[in-house]
This record gives sequence, structure tokens and C-alpha cells, in this order.
Amino acid sequence: MKILTVVGNRPQFIKAAAVSGLLRAEHEEILVHTGQHYDDALSSVFFAELGLSAPEHELGIGGGSNTSQTARMLAALEPLLEETVPDAVLVYGDTNSTLAGALAAAQRGVPVAHVEAGMRSFDRSMPEELNRVLCDHMSELLLCASHTAAENLRRESVAGRVEVVGDVMVDVALRWQPAARADRAAPGAYGLDPGSYLLLTAHRAGNVDEPERLRALVRLVAALPEPVLFPAHPRTRARLQSTGLLAELERLEGVRLAEPLGYVEFSALVCNARAVLTDSGGVQKEAYLAGVPCITLRSTTEWVETVDAGWNTLVDLDVERALAALERPMPVDHPRLYGDGRAAERCVAAIGTLAS
Repeated sequence: MKILTVVGNRPQFIKAAAVSGLLRAEHEEILVHTGQHYDDALSSVFFAELGLSAPEHELGIGGGSNTSQTARMLAALEPLLEETVPDAVLVYGDTNSTLAGALAAAQRGVPVAHVEAGMRSFDRSMPEELNRVLCDHMSELLLCASHTAAENLRRESVAGRVEVVGDVMVDVALRWQPAARADRAAPGAYGLDPGSYLLLTAHRAGNVDEPERLRALVRLVAALPEPVLFPAHPRTRARLQSTGLLAELERLEGVRLAEPLGYVEFSALVCNARAVLTDSGGVQKEAYLAGVPCITLRSTTEWVETVDAGWNTLVDLDVERALAALERPMPVDHPRLYGDGRAAERCVAAIGTLAS
């Protein structure tokens, strides 16, 4: 089979790193990088570190509103589909790249396979929720990380075939975590001791694009009792700069601002953190897989199993709730929620059935 794979951001590069090699061993893969994440710190470093093949096509479509970006991706993907004539299109997750890849393929009558199908936060104000719902209803093959995701799809009566394969992020984590846990140099580079710092990420539009929410985020960071390492997404840093809040953060004694990090360094910092605070779906899961408590700076999450298991607490931007979450004892049990590390194998096997 000829598979056209559409990726565009950090989590998708990581997921593709688990699947692409196995896919190429059995089929022809054409990797398309939309350019949604175009900064080298959020893009090329992941290809280099994780051994992901260089994309056959780079569309260079970054920036702009969700609507304009998706429209430009669709316009670029249409002639590419016509030129390559794939047997299926593979998409990951919930970004504009996901939606554009699925829509361009479905409108051309090409089967869509969606890795990480069925995730739901049930918050339609999030662009990611709209993207994942729409993509799922266009997909012929829905590859789920958990039984919860599969049940979501069954309730929605999706037309495609639903399979629980596990989470390909587990495959990557199992490969890299032993070295990440042993890497004490990563926190040491920022003057931090393993187990005694908090790792923070924030990039969701709902948190950083609204000035009042951004101020609330800075107030929360200022109230945290331990050293905080904050690798700032370029978009977040720009918003902080334009509102004058960057200087305020830089004055906080316990806060260390950093540039975006590659997967290897970030994994080491997650594994050695006392806790992670984030508004990222992917980072919530990375914290869980590392056995590190997560405090989610949102009121909803698509990774509901991590909350049910006690490893993730939703606090939005409420300072008191965040501080209380930090005081919670670490759960005794760490169940295997998202599979055994062989999800990529199951994905490739399922994709192969689209040829029949």
C-alpha cells in the first residue's frame, strides 16, 4: 500500500516516530510535514532525536488563525493527493494538520486512518476538540488508545471501524524512559536537583491569548512553593512579551525560563520533576507514563483515565486548587492505562487491512 502520512506538530512527530519505521517496512509511506510547528525547537529536533525519516514534502504552512491555516493546508494537500494517489491517509491527534489531512482525503474518497481516535474533553470551545470530533467522523479506521476512547466513538455512532490498539506514545516512552530517569544532568543544567522542582508548560489559546487568563497564569506561577522550570512555547513567550508579563516572570526568583526543548531533554526533565503543571494534552500523558503527578491548568481533559487514577488533577488557573494538588500524596497504584508498548505494531497491522 501507499500511505500518505500528515504531521505538523511536536506530539505528532513523536507518535509518527513510533509508527513510521514499522509502516515503511511493509508499505510505502509518504511523510508530509505541514509546517504547523515550524520553529526548529519544535520541529526538526524531533526528527533528528527520534530517528524519524525526513519528510518527503514540507508545506511550510505555519501561523495565522485556525481557519486560515486549515484552509491553506487543504489547498496544499489537494494537488499532493492528486499527484501521489495514496491508498490511505494517516493522521494523528487533534491539530489543524489532522483536520486538514482527514478532510482533504475524505473529499477525494481516500480512506482515512486516525491514530488517537475517540479522545474527548467535551469542551467544544477548544479547537482541538472540534478537530478530533470532525476527523473521527471522516475516518474509515479509528485507532484508539483506550477503551474509554472506543466507547466515546460507539456512543457517537461513527461510521468507521473502531479498534483499541493502545497508545503509540507508550511505545516511545518505554524506549526512552530508562535513559531519561538516569539523566541527572538535564535538571542540573538549570541549577535544579532531581525531585525538587516543578516543570511547567503552557500554550493553549484559552490560557495565553486572553490577557486576563495569562495574568492568572503568572499569578499561579508566582505562588508556587518550589523552583519552576518553564520552557516557553514561542507563541506563549510572544504573548508574555506583548502584555509586559515576561519581565514580571523573569523577576521571580524561583522561575527559570527556558527555550522549547527536544524530546530527549524534556523527557529527562519530566521524569526527574516533583510534579508537572501543564495545559497540554500530550504532556499530561507524558507525566503519567513517567509516574510523575500532573496538575492540569484546564477545567477539562481528554485523558480522563489519568484523573480517575489519581495522577492528574484539574485545577484550571485556580491558585488554591493548584497548591492543594501539590500537597496530595502520590497514588500508590500506577495502572497500565494505555497499553503494553506494542501499539505501533497494531496500528500498522490494522492499516494494512484497508487494502482489502
